[in-house]
Amino acid sequence: MKKICHYISEYMGMLVLAAALLAFAFPTTLQHIKPTVINYLLGVVMFGMGLTLNLQDFRIVFSRPKDVIIGCLAQFTIMPLLAWGLSRAFQLDEALALGVVLVGCCPGGTASNVITYLAKGDLALSVGMTGVSTLLAPLLTPILTWALAGKSVNVDVVGMLLSILWVVILPIAVGLIIKYIWPKFTERATDYLPAFSSIAIAFIVSIVIAANANKLMAGGLIIMLVVMLHNICGLGLGYMIGRLLGLTGPKRRAISIEVGMQNSGLASSLATIHFAAYPLASIPGAIFSVWHNISGAIVARLYQAEVRG
Repeated sequence: MKKICHYISEYMGMLVLAAALLAFAFPTTLQHIKPTVINYLLGVVMFGMGLTLNLQDFRIVFSRPKDVIIGCLAQFTIMPLLAWGLSRAFQLDEALALGVVLVGCCPGGTASNVITYLAKGDLALSVGMTGVSTLLAPLLTPILTWALAGKSVNVDVVGMLLSILWVVILPIAVGLIIKYIWPKFTERATDYLPAFSSIAIAFIVSIVIAANANKLMAGGLIIMLVVMLHNICGLGLGYMIGRLLGLTGPKRRAISIEVGMQNSGLASSLATIHFAAYPLASIPGAIFSVWHNISGAIVARLYQAEVRG
């Protein structure tokens, strides 16, 4: 069982891609599933994250505050502004532009820590940034979304804040509490958690793709290009920021990956809850979930080569 779970988590990108392709090819098999299921699936992912986190992971905030501040500032400036700029440059329609902005305004992705480890990056900084950006998300994600998309779309800032607290922060907190109360049980469960998270993310992607398969077919190439550019530019600019500030190679790699990899499942969830009038708004998050796992594996290989070189 452990070996199976290991393979599932190791090849998460391929699993999510396969789920997306199957949902696109056979959308009717999933179209009966209510979109609200996405929130529960994301809650499972966040609960798993809470079980793997440790309060010691947040010590970096106090021991190396400069690194975390640099990383989080990059996270919540580069990706939101890139999202806004790309949406304007490619003249995306209102719903798709909103979806791209939502992705850009979300915190770091849960897979970023694994990619940072594979890329020989600063794992402590990566974990610290993921945790801090996630804690900041209830406040910053709604405000940034309102600032960048609020002129054309009604953004319920308070409602989004409460949704993030309910779907993200609460499951993480429950996971931390369970880990504290039953550490031995949690230690055994962590061997299987990455696989369950991978399967949950694959389901989130497939539900969103299936619900919008026809519309995606009509204009899918442009939004795929925008999502890929968003991720690639985020990875590159994150690395450049670290280099310009004279950070070490491991720190640069960690910031690059944390900036480029978003919690795109949260973006799809928020689009489903708060922007039901714009069904296509959930598409960029689903595509990002597929692509950033593929690009993450590629970037990890490139960064490994940099270390060896």
